[in-house]
Amino acid sequence: MASTTTTTTTAAGLIGVVLLARHGERTSYYQSPTTYSSTQAYISPLGEQQEFELGSFLRNTYLNPDSPTFIQNTSIDVVRVDELTVRADAGGGNVILNSAYALLQGLYPATNKSAITLGDGTVVLPPLGGYQYVPGKSSLEFWQAPSLTSWMDCEYFQDHLARIYASSAFINMSTTAAPFLTALEPYLGSVSNNFSNMWNIYDHVNFQYTYNKTYYETLPPTFLQQARYYSDWLQRNVFTDSKQDGVGQISIRTLLPEVFWALGNMTKTSNQVRMNIQEVDYKPFISLFNVTNATVTDPDITGTVNYASVVALELSQNSQGQHEVSMKFKNGTEDSQFRQLKMFGNTSITLDSFINQLSWTAINSTNEWCFSCNQTILRGCSVFNYSKDPFLHGYGTGYTG
Repeated sequence: MASTTTTTTTAAGLIGVVLLARHGERTSYYQSPTTYSSTQAYISPLGEQQEFELGSFLRNTYLNPDSPTFIQNTSIDVVRVDELTVRADAGGGNVILNSAYALLQGLYPATNKSAITLGDGTVVLPPLGGYQYVPGKSSLEFWQAPSLTSWMDCEYFQDHLARIYASSAFINMSTTAAPFLTALEPYLGSVSNNFSNMWNIYDHVNFQYTYNKTYYETLPPTFLQQARYYSDWLQRNVFTDSKQDGVGQISIRTLLPEVFWALGNMTKTSNQVRMNIQEVDYKPFISLFNVTNATVTDPDITGTVNYASVVALELSQNSQGQHEVSMKFKNGTEDSQFRQLKMFGNTSITLDSFINQLSWTAINSTNEWCFSCNQTILRGCSVFNYSKDPFLHGYGTGYTG
């Protein structure tokens, strides 16, 4: 095989990065307002292009030796198996898994440097001009583990939804939105205009506005923006909580162990993984920004992030030899560059501080998820014995999520 192009630098730079990437544009789908379980969705050509562009952006940011955030000692042109870890949700259609494929095409595009030389001297180039079948990707089906879709089949999360719908804030916002939802009804087809259905309302309007020429030309001005505003308000309430370890934050709490593990491993001299990519839905972004207090200084990031958005948790080392974490965000194609976010009021914090402030909220195993969700049957919970557990169903603690 042709030699792998690797650039080594002794200058200060990034050690590695953990990336949370949202999938690209997709077909329309339905989320139940009472459970947030969803129907299947499939990535569109527009979504594939968005993810490819995101991958190209990440390539220029982290794999370009001229970039100030170039990751040291990283293969530039030909992917190395040990330097990259990718995880994606493979359930509910192909939208998230195929988004990961498209992103990786941009991160490590086709190159003739991926050619191999046979024993007889013949040089063989992979198909499509040297297409790279990027290794190291693991896909999780819905039933295999709850870490990427932790809100689904979670009874305490459903209780959380019921509390939101009964709250005065929800009732007041529903009243405020009522005239708009009445005016919007002719553009909703069979979609219910109940305020609890606001996510599906916005998704329908946005999908039709994007792909339906007649709809695009007839939808009144500001209707799309108003639908987005009310949907963002609802999603912000659904996927946050007043407590850091509340069930409303569950979408990030099951991802945190992977984040901690990845960043911790990057500090070890024996580690070769420079980039850890988690291809996910929009929900963990909302929870992550909330649990890190990033929304305090950047309140505009509280809603649903755009397609092909990405959060970067960058790992570096300061002059005292401490490992530090910095969080950056790019809101889909709306942003051309990363913006720096603050975690707990700081642009960077030590890795130890990052872990200490969040590890107590993390859900570290399927067993812990089952307990946190009051689930004893579905998603692997039936293998655990809860018959003598005094805490199940909240007995003894009053815990209700």
